Amino acid sequence: MTAAQRLYIAGEWVEPARGYYEVIDPATEEPVGLAPEATPEQVHEAAAAAREAFTSWSRTSPEERAAVLDRAADVIQREFDRYAELARRETGATTGTARGMQVAVGVSRFRRYAKGALEPVEQGLPPQVNEAGPMGRAGVFGALAARRPVGVVTCITSYNNPWANPAGKVAPALAMGNTVVVKPAPQDPLSVYRMAEALAEAGALPGVVNVVSGTRTEVGEAAVDSEDVDMVSFTGSTAVGQRIGEVCGRAVKRQLMELGGKGAALVFDDADLDAAVQGIGTTFAFYSGQICTAPTRVLAQRSVYDRLVDKLSEYAGFMRVGDPAARGTIVGPVISAAHRERIESYVESGKKAGARLVVGGERPDLPRGFYVAPTLFADCTNEMRIVREEIFGPVVVVVPFDDEEEGVALANDSDYGLLDYVWSGDAARAFRVARRLRAGGVGINTVGRNMEAPFGGFKKSGVGRDVGSYALHAYSETQAIVWPGG
Repeated sequence: MTAAQRLYIAGEWVEPARGYYEVIDPATEEPVGLAPEATPEQVHEAAAAAREAFTSWSRTSPEERAAVLDRAADVIQREFDRYAELARRETGATTGTARGMQVAVGVSRFRRYAKGALEPVEQGLPPQVNEAGPMGRAGVFGALAARRPVGVVTCITSYNNPWANPAGKVAPALAMGNTVVVKPAPQDPLSVYRMAEALAEAGALPGVVNVVSGTRTEVGEAAVDSEDVDMVSFTGSTAVGQRIGEVCGRAVKRQLMELGGKGAALVFDDADLDAAVQGIGTTFAFYSGQICTAPTRVLAQRSVYDRLVDKLSEYAGFMRVGDPAARGTIVGPVISAAHRERIESYVESGKKAGARLVVGGERPDLPRGFYVAPTLFADCTNEMRIVREEIFGPVVVVVPFDDEEEGVALANDSDYGLLDYVWSGDAARAFRVARRLRAGGVGINTVGRNMEAPFGGFKKSGVGRDVGSYALHAYSETQAIVWPGG
């Protein structure tokens, strides 16, 4: 077990006032290390430190900020093996996922926003001719639209990826000249402290980055309600996002919310079913289904419905569940015993509602670890809880539909609208359907992502957009400057 981790406030490693709690390896149920339990007062100290540092950091040149982000990427790359091993143990991710989709993505995001710090932030607008009037003499007026840093940003991050998710918030926020208070998920905060360690070595000024953690809700509440905080960037459940939004609304704080998802995957009768199954099957394998973008809600045209269910069943059956450190493991554990029980309660709900359990549904016969077997339900209806609610586990539900109109209606009959998917051999139909889906993103014949494309959700899946240059806009305010011409 690693040594006890201290808080990171104002450039110092600070003893937590409430002591420590154990971070548990989901695969072994053994302690990984001790994480610090902050008090609300310490969180407010971190926000005050970020406020004090904002004046100097926001005035540094883009080149200076880019250099810090690049050097941080260098440190993470240097410590890659150590950081990836910690991420695997904290999250239960497979070795390949911890390396390729967690730490490696963290590196790439720091590199991307080192370049992003150098992107233009001012845009000249066309001149406007004004007639003489109450506002002054006639003249030609020039204008400039300029993006300025918001101020102090609280970044509340998700447990499913303690590298990519925090890096996707911290790096663009710093690139724009903001300072940050990071409140990591309580289940796996240790990796986020390693990110702070890398930024400190890279030369981030004291107070520019602060990390506070804890298991109590009051820690997150303090990170949101502090008077020193100007913006909250949150990734997590819709229910928590709604509560954060209420606090931000009262104080008129800027928000960026990436919330839940229940991605619809429409599979039409002319689709490549094998390709569709491979894409949908990522729900079972990728983070053991603990990802909001997963195509968990499959809508299959009736003429291919039975074949698709059979193929999905066969695909799930081939997936090896077990030790995420072992070669060949595809499905690791979920994050905690409590979350496993939550997923299992959804499985029972599906059975009672009349859905047909095709495969899975049982707890794997393993001596330890929080494992859930890849589970597939067929013959579902859109009224069932397993179809309407985010399960956040390796569970896929299949609903039949007859024609395009019904398929689109079923897809849009959801509280969520993050990422949907369309599989069809007819490109014109695929794009036509995509345009009608009420989702922030649509994948056509793929679950792949373009990391410059805007990311965010419709409806209860969130507020705002990030990724690529869109993240730089998300962490900035737009200022207009107007002047009279000669």
